[in-house]
Amino acid sequence: MNQNMNMADMFGKVMDMQRKMSEMQELLASKTVIAEAGGGMVQVTANGQQRITAIKIEKDVIDPEDPEMLEDLIIAGVNKALEEAAQLAKTEMSKITGGMMPPGMDLSKLGL
Repeated sequence: MNQNMNMADMFGKVMDMQRKMSEMQELLASKTVIAEAGGGMVQVTANGQQRITAIKIEKDVIDPEDPEMLEDLIIAGVNKALEEAAQLAKTEMSKITGGMMPPGMDLSKLGL
């Protein structure tokens, strides 16, 4: 009987964690970070789910004679935005896991 109560308690905790994870996904979709490259000439916006939602490019940086520079700025901006979005997700996830996750376990690899 005691084992059944422990299983029921464990199942309840798992269900609660799944609910919290679903809520967290919604929260992360609504939070954004903005990263800049080239002194703000390129701005990249990403959400907490590590999806790029916008890219703004200043007209002054568009040089038909040097497309490689613009490509490099876009890559730098996207990489920075994704890094910041991953950190945002990690910070928010730690709030709901409350230190229950083992050190080094990265839930972002699981889409969380």
